[in-house]
Amino acid sequence: MEALAVVHVIEGRQKRIEMGHPWVYKTEIAKIEGEVTGGEIVDVLDFRQRFLGRGFINPRSMLTVRILTQDREEAITEKTIRERIRKAWFFRQRVFQAPEPNACRVIFGEADFLPGLIVDKFGDHLVLQTLALGIAQWQDVIVDELASLIKPVGIYARNDQQVRSIEGLEEYKGCLFGRCQPLVTIEENGLKVYVDIENGQKTGYFLDQKENRRAIKPYVQNARVLDCFCHTGSFALHAAYYGAREVQGLDISPEAIAMAQKNAALNNFTNITFKEANVFDELRTLTEAKEKYDVVILDPPAFTKSKAAVKGAIRGYKEINLRAMKLLPPGGILITNSCSYYMSEDLYLETIADAARDAKRRVRIIELRRQAKDHPMLMGYPESYYLKCFILEVV
Repeated sequence: MEALAVVHVIEGRQKRIEMGHPWVYKTEIAKIEGEVTGGEIVDVLDFRQRFLGRGFINPRSMLTVRILTQDREEAITEKTIRERIRKAWFFRQRVFQAPEPNACRVIFGEADFLPGLIVDKFGDHLVLQTLALGIAQWQDVIVDELASLIKPVGIYARNDQQVRSIEGLEEYKGCLFGRCQPLVTIEENGLKVYVDIENGQKTGYFLDQKENRRAIKPYVQNARVLDCFCHTGSFALHAAYYGAREVQGLDISPEAIAMAQKNAALNNFTNITFKEANVFDELRTLTEAKEKYDVVILDPPAFTKSKAAVKGAIRGYKEINLRAMKLLPPGGILITNSCSYYMSEDLYLETIADAARDAKRRVRIIELRRQAKDHPMLMGYPESYYLKCFILEVV
C-alpha cells in the first residue's frame, strides 16, 4: 500500500472517532503530515500515533475527513466501492425479503459505509446524489456498478444540493445512464404514487416514512383526518386507502398540492381534498372555528438543521402540536413527526408534553417509531437516527 498523508487528531478528540463516528472536523485536527489534494485518501491518527481510520479528505470543508474504514490493512480501491454497493443492495433485499424492492433507499451514505452517497430506487429508475468530494470522484464507477447490479431503465443525478458547493463541486441534475423519465410511478403499501425525480424534494420522494405510513392503518378507519405539511399527499393517501371517511391535506407549496391531487386521482380517491395553506395559520384558523378531527398528522420539514437553531425549532414544534391537540376530541389520535437529528427523541417528547400541558390535555403514547429499515441507524453515528414518528392518544 502506498504511503498516505496523515491527519493527526487533537488530544481528547479521538474518542468519538474510536467509537465509530465517520467524521473528522477541521477543528479536531492538530496537523496534517504530507501534501494533500481534495478527494485523496488519508490516514487518521490520534495524538499517540494510533490508527483511527482511513478516508477521504477535503481541506476546504469543515467536515474535513470522511472515514471509510477503521481497518489499517484495508486499502480504498475501486473494488472497495463496488463491494460496498453490492453489500448495501443485498441488505435491502434481505430486510424487505424481496429480490427487487419496488421503491427503497439503496444506499444511505455513512450508514452504508459510503460517505456522502445517496441512492434511491423508484420503480425502474435510480436517483443518485454524490454529496461529498471524495465519493463524487467515484461517480462513474458507482453508476457502472448500479447499472450492472440492479439493471434500472435509467439513473438520474440529483446533484443540485447546496452542500455540493460547500464541497467545491458544481450543482447539476441530469440523466447519467439509460433513458430517464422525469415522472415515475412507484407502489407503496398497495398504493400508486407519482415521483418527480427531476424537480421533487431531495431525490423526489420521502421513502423513510413508508413503514410509518403503513402503521396508521388501525387509527384512521372511518375517521376524519387532517394531514398537515402533506407534501405530495403520502400520509393522506394512506389514510384514504385504509378507510378514512374524509381526509384534508394542507401544504404551503402549490407544486406539492398539485402533485398530491394527481396522486389522489391516480388511486381514484374521492374523499380527499388538498388545500394550499400556511399550516401554522390554518391550524390557528381551524382551532378558532372549533373544528374537530379524529386524527391529526403532523409531518413538517426539519425546523432545525443546526444546534444553534434548536430553541426556535422547539417553539415551532410546540405550536403545531398544541394546535393539533386542540383539534382532537378525547380519544383522538395525534401522529407527530420530526425529521431533525438535532431534535432528539427525548427533547421531542418533552416538547410534546409541554404542548399538552398548555393545551390542558393528557397524552398517552401508543407507538414510538423511527425511520424505515432501508435507512439503517449506525451505532457510533447518531446523525443516522434522525426521524421520530410518535403515535399518541389525546385524552
